[in-house]
Amino acid sequence: MDRLRAFEVFVTVVNRGGFARAAEALETSPANVTRYVNELEAHLGTRLLNRTSRKLSLTEGGETLYARCKTILEDVTEVEGLVSTTSIEPRGRLRINAPVSFGIMHLAPLWPLFMERYPDVELEVALADRVVDIVEEGFDLAIRISRSGPVDYAARKLATSKNIVCASPAYLDRWGHPEQPNDLLKHRCIGYTYSATANIWQLTDSDGKPHPVEVNCHMFSNNGDTARAAALAGQGVIWQPTFLIGDDLRAGRLVHVLPDYRLPDIDVLAVYPSRRHLSAKVRAMINFLVEAFEGVPSWDRV
Repeated sequence: MDRLRAFEVFVTVVNRGGFARAAEALETSPANVTRYVNELEAHLGTRLLNRTSRKLSLTEGGETLYARCKTILEDVTEVEGLVSTTSIEPRGRLRINAPVSFGIMHLAPLWPLFMERYPDVELEVALADRVVDIVEEGFDLAIRISRSGPVDYAARKLATSKNIVCASPAYLDRWGHPEQPNDLLKHRCIGYTYSATANIWQLTDSDGKPHPVEVNCHMFSNNGDTARAAALAGQGVIWQPTFLIGDDLRAGRLVHVLPDYRLPDIDVLAVYPSRRHLSAKVRAMINFLVEAFEGVPSWDRV
């Protein structure tokens, strides 16, 4: 059995929604398509498709194989392009993972520009605040917000964001302005669940001396926008990156608290599997993002 051809047939059957339509697309007979799928199932020892007279659906194993086969076929197409006489152009599906808030605020406006520049690249963008395994989950590229780069993957820095302790004017009028880190113990704070120490805020003074404070959090959230909304409504003190609250600080909706103390900055990184060749589409996206975030980031501009 020609396994690569079998993968192509299987993917086409799923994409077209049937054996007859796949046969038409592949310019072969339905019997030939059926033979390839049957041989592939026999080779793997598992059913890939549930077939009825009216409906075709993937089994759990079929879903897994389908996702991987699509990647394999795209890679084959790209490799063929590398050794062909035609010019190398980014093409194929590009799967990207990014954090929710950053993805909506700062990446979503960029995707149409990339699509205009590279019309042969098909974008698939998945937003999630959890740290995904990009190899295991089949992503080509991930955007990470991190204080340290990944251990197992390659990464390129796109930008830096400050972390700021802040609160709304209404909250500060009611509860007072903290003047030193320990003053936060008297305040209502809002913690970020995905922080390694959600209720221990690691502040540093101008001399580099650390001032960790175990604050009293009356709310936790795994999403920065949720914490920001509570702070804007006067419900507590937060620390959040300027990529999320920069506009609020400039507009006075939030006020920088303890400006003589700092939290560690965080980097915006493009992360990709180091063990795989850097494909034209991934390289194009990384270079595009580096260009887009060049200079002082928009969230830190006065």
